[in-house]
Amino acid sequence: MMNKDNKTVRACPRCGKDVDFSKNSYRPFCSKRCKMADLGSWLKEEYYISSSIFDLEQEQRSKQQGAGN
Repeated sequence: MMNKDNKTVRACPRCGKDVDFSKNSYRPFCSKRCKMADLGSWLKEEYYISSSIFDLEQEQRSKQQGAGN
């Protein structure tokens, strides 16, 4: 979202605080604290990518390899 000052403002995915993307080195997060907290959640496996995505990618690779033969 652009505001009247031509700043790109987004909500931090961790805490929800509005943040100006144009001057934030931690984007999409509002701060180093939120960035590191999010990384910690990934490392503790609180977040994960479902296996169905991996199955779909493998199926697509198999089709591509089969078409090349």
